[in-house]
Amino acid sequence: MNIKQQTILKAVEISGVGLHTGVPSTMKFLPAKSNHGIKFQRIDLPGEPIVDADVDNVVDLSRGTTIEQSGARIHTVEHTLAAITGCEIDNVLIQLDGPEPPIMDGSSMQYVETLQAAGVEEQNAFRNFLEVTESISYRDKAKEIEIAALPLNDYRLTVMVDYNSPILGSQHATLDDIKHFAKEIAPCRTFCFLHELEMLYKQNLIKGGDLNNAIVIVDRVVSDDELDYLKDLFKQPKVEVKKEGILNNVELRYKNEPARHKLLDLIGDLTLVGRPIKGQILAARPGHAANIAFAKKLKQTFGKKQNTIPDYDPKLPSLLDINQIGNMLPHRYPFQLLDKIYHLDETSVAGIKNVTINEPFFQGHFPSNPVMPGVLQIEAMAQTGGILVLSTVPDPENYWAYLIAIESCRFKRMVLPGDTVVFKCELMYPIRRGIAKMQGQAFVAGNLVCEAVLSASIVRKDEK
Repeated sequence: MNIKQQTILKAVEISGVGLHTGVPSTMKFLPAKSNHGIKFQRIDLPGEPIVDADVDNVVDLSRGTTIEQSGARIHTVEHTLAAITGCEIDNVLIQLDGPEPPIMDGSSMQYVETLQAAGVEEQNAFRNFLEVTESISYRDKAKEIEIAALPLNDYRLTVMVDYNSPILGSQHATLDDIKHFAKEIAPCRTFCFLHELEMLYKQNLIKGGDLNNAIVIVDRVVSDDELDYLKDLFKQPKVEVKKEGILNNVELRYKNEPARHKLLDLIGDLTLVGRPIKGQILAARPGHAANIAFAKKLKQTFGKKQNTIPDYDPKLPSLLDINQIGNMLPHRYPFQLLDKIYHLDETSVAGIKNVTINEPFFQGHFPSNPVMPGVLQIEAMAQTGGILVLSTVPDPENYWAYLIAIESCRFKRMVLPGDTVVFKCELMYPIRRGIAKMQGQAFVAGNLVCEAVLSASIVRKDEK
């Protein structure tokens, strides 16, 4: 799995007819900033409202997953979301000029191909994973549905389906590595049984369905009159059933294509937890209602709102090392107080300082009781904020960042040799006229050691 957030390099679009609404639409994927997430936008509606891809926005589960926000509704989002997750894209804006993404061939393959054509851009922010830290499960006894999540430092899914049908029988599908999604899962098409068709039409669904975007499984003897009815229903010159029981002799792409498509749906529905998942998912007879109920349980259990700046993990590579920091900031020994920047996006930054007994200030500052001076903690915090404000200009080497105000400064705990101090700064407001105001914090082992509101001015070197 990727550890950094990703978006697409350029805008791309795809057009077709919605499966259930039957309404033609064009769907455009656009690049988005880090921590933007996945959002839909109904550009055909007044005000062009945004709909977050969030499980709390699910409003309907009639043979698909429908979300709604601010009066805007998006039908059947699961195939699109599965493709986005399968491509490991974290930030994208999806503009729609209709109520439903185009169904295409009933799989996620054409979405994947469109996203691959756009290219992927790695962003300067680590992914904020929803980590399954303990086993949880969901069960619907009446429908014999069970879904469980187990701790795992990866994302793996296994699905088992059993429709009590002589045609399908029991099937299972597994995805061991999300990077295999495009090849192993994305091509698998949606399906239904013949006896469900009439019911779906009566429910005002599958208006855009035809034999090119769905597999229809025939598990009983079909009369010639019924074949004629289906021919007219699907506007086909002829409809047949072969021995294997697939309407119109459609060839399966995999022997277990239905199980693989159920896994595809599960990935799409679980995308609505709002963060990439670390865990192993095991599902028996899943469906959209169960998937969404389980996604809500995952979000409630492990998805409590976290700081937008992720915790420091020393195993992860730095975004800016000591040399890159030196290229942005003018500070040098003994005032270069940052060792690493591990998070940086448009509004926030985080870096670390490893405090050792060899720090030059310990020679004169409480030498028999070494404590890092509070003023140098603020200086290190200010240097962290300096990286943030300088990153907002295309040529930071041509600018100075000056600290111009310190407010609400508080020191909570002592910082001692051997401590690793994590400094975090976040913009309180957009930068205006070269002035940035930031909330700064410093932590040791997760404990707040100091905090302050810092203001900085960014000035071109030739205007000083």
